[in-house]
Amino acid sequence: MLLVAPEARADLVGVIEKVKPSVVIVGYYKATDNPRFTLRGTGFVVGERNRVITNAHVLVPAGEENGRDLVVNVRTSKEGWETRRATVLEVDPTHDVAALQVEGPPIPGLRVRDSDRVKEGESMAFMGFPIGGALGFSPVTHRAMISSITTISLPAPTGRQLSERVIRSLRDGNFSIFQLDGTAYPGNSGGPLFDVETGEVVGVINMTFVKGTRESALTNPSGISYAIPSKFFVELLARQKPR
Repeated sequence: MLLVAPEARADLVGVIEKVKPSVVIVGYYKATDNPRFTLRGTGFVVGERNRVITNAHVLVPAGEENGRDLVVNVRTSKEGWETRRATVLEVDPTHDVAALQVEGPPIPGLRVRDSDRVKEGESMAFMGFPIGGALGFSPVTHRAMISSITTISLPAPTGRQLSERVIRSLRDGNFSIFQLDGTAYPGNSGGPLFDVETGEVVGVINMTFVKGTRESALTNPSGISYAIPSKFFVELLARQKPR
């Protein structure tokens, strides 16, 4: 007979319920589009000032919005969502993170853990909206282990984003990134990687290792995903003035 420790199950169940209200859908809205809302990825609220963290690549490049408004869908109940306007505070393409300011009443924020203290072998989980919400607009949670802390250099998605700071970073060297043994899908980008015992965020889901074509990410996933350590968005938020 397979025995499951009830304490471990209870801990994760409670952590998931605690994290869910802080996980949001990031997308764009235009009344004349069909569909009017386009999901771009996942985000999560940090702290007490309605500030959302997501990936830089989740956002449409500045000047290419084509009349679409950046919006965040916030969970108001088990099945209810509210659409709110958002503005971009800052984008860090070097580390593929971005900070947004969301309008409206306070949204519960997640606590952040020092990512420099994360060790290989630790158990984590991540939450988001895989496959662009095809599974429904209910946050989906996946378990993952920190299988490696490795170095990587993320190229800018387009030549327009090759700023002086990006070029300097590429020249000066790589930075550490978390490799996970969990499978993320399109739509998970920007979601929180969090401690299964405390719910504290240690990173941002960034990408999945794809074997072959992009379509194979769905039909033949590699089971290897990556997350940007939390210290990079903590540094970004520290540069923002209180609002």
